[in-house]
Amino acid sequence: MKTLVIVTHPNIEASVWNKAWVNELKKHDEVTIHELYQEYPNENIDVHREQQLVLAHDRIIFQYPLYWYSAPPLLKKWFDAVLLYNWAYGPEGTKTTGKEIGVAFSYGAPEDAYQPTGSNRFTLEEILVPFQALANYISAVYLPHFAQNTLDETRLAQSSEDYVRHITTVKPSVV
Repeated sequence: MKTLVIVTHPNIEASVWNKAWVNELKKHDEVTIHELYQEYPNENIDVHREQQLVLAHDRIIFQYPLYWYSAPPLLKKWFDAVLLYNWAYGPEGTKTTGKEIGVAFSYGAPEDAYQPTGSNRFTLEEILVPFQALANYISAVYLPHFAQNTLDETRLAQSSEDYVRHITTVKPSVV
């Protein structure tokens, strides 16, 4: 299975977690790493190139730091620009049908903050509903997510290994 990891971190060099994950991914030839902010510093997305990358891979993972309960703005722009009517959805939009889509993200709040009674009032699964809806809308298969709390840096090396294992072996959830 060919896996494409679309990394969307506005300052990957200053990152601890996302940078470590990318460095671990670079050790694995079966994974294509595509860093949006490095590729498009002016945010001028080459739609044809991006669509060709999607077509060439069976599994697409969106990796990012959680920003205001969502992904960084360039990833949203990527969705708008690349997943077009009659390409990804619509009567002739079959290019993403059956593709596996997942998300991997880092977050910096305590785990208990992401509970109905926590300070954020929502679980991580609830925050990810838009990604599940996106996968459904483009007839893709949504994969279980990978998330890492960044407050415990002693887990950095293990998290990087766990991340690669997750994105290369995860199976879709049975609904």
